[in-house]
Amino acid sequence: MIAVITGDIVNSRKGDIQCWINALKDTLNLYGNAPKDWEIYRGDSFQLSLAPEKALLAAIHIKATIKQVKAHDVRMAIGIGEENYSSNKITESNGTAYVNSGECFEALKKNSLAIKSDNLKLDEALNIMMRLSLLITDSWSRVVSKVIKAKIEHPEKNQKDLAQLLDRSQSNISEALKRGGYEEIVHMNNFYVKNIFQL
Repeated sequence: MIAVITGDIVNSRKGDIQCWINALKDTLNLYGNAPKDWEIYRGDSFQLSLAPEKALLAAIHIKATIKQVKAHDVRMAIGIGEENYSSNKITESNGTAYVNSGECFEALKKNSLAIKSDNLKLDEALNIMMRLSLLITDSWSRVVSKVIKAKIEHPEKNQKDLAQLLDRSQSNISEALKRGGYEEIVHMNNFYVKNIFQL
């Protein structure tokens, strides 16, 4: 079983593509190698395959990366399922994970993050949680996004360490994590990981 994240950049034509594409590539590189595990295509769309238990936090990580660029955001669909055919290019691989991800992405309307697996009951619970989380994450400032991204990349670091890393005060870090809903995101991700193993 694998997870496939299908996404695209909101307002990708505003400003310089270099503002976000290299940052996106750097983040995707933390989860695998291009083009087997991830690929950017059609200019502003991307796909990433990874272990199911890593998918939700990876999606939030990607959002924190893109939200550091003014006026930009990202829409993503997580598909959980099988990989029946593995190619050297992710965009040529196939299986229910890819189908679920694609169908979920096509169904995205007002929400910018959703999941589809073969367990409708779990999908319903997770999608409610994700919609609620978007009330916070959609309005992340550039500073909050930067702090959340650093915390996801360095979970072992405490607030003092993050303050040194980002050249900010510890109170700035504490406030950004609070405003960004980091603790609630961790709880949501713990629920997701626990339940995804039961699929």
